[in-house]
Amino acid sequence: MAVLRKFARPLLASVFVSGGYAALRHPEASPSDVTPTALPFADRLRKLPQDPEQLARITGAVQVGAGALLALGRMPRVAAAALAVTLAPAALAVDPFWTITDPEERARQRGRFFADLSLLGALLLAAADTHGKPSLAYRTKSGARHATDAVTDRVHRTGDGVHSAADSLTGGVRDLADGVRARLPVN
Repeated sequence: MAVLRKFARPLLASVFVSGGYAALRHPEASPSDVTPTALPFADRLRKLPQDPEQLARITGAVQVGAGALLALGRMPRVAAAALAVTLAPAALAVDPFWTITDPEERARQRGRFFADLSLLGALLLAAADTHGKPSLAYRTKSGARHATDAVTDRVHRTGDGVHSAADSLTGGVRDLADGVRARLPVN
């Protein structure tokens, strides 16, 4: 499965790297897709600019950076999640194909819509892929359980040590008392 990941991730990332690069070079070409859906998000998030070209540049930069990370296998889950976030406005920007009357345009929009959904599904799978390792939640619970077991074991061993030291001390005091009694004159 590791070999498959080494090929699949760059293939998945390629569409985002190329699209992001195009958006960085020619941001004026993408505002028609970005404007209807991204601007309402920019209104709600104060840190995003209101300029559609600037939004296209930001999206392009995120797609190039996250696509490169995904292709290289560096932080692939985070990169896939970031790409999924940039893909959502594009998927929403597609006109509802079921409302279009022109058959050719309807087919084109339907194809684009399902292509975006397919990419979104692939990115969600990549974001959830743990390389066959247990999830972070499982590792956290398991680590806590191991730490608890280690502390419990240490407490039991310390208690056993205290018990054996007390037994040894009691035996020593008993031996000392027997020795003192033996030396005392008894009438």
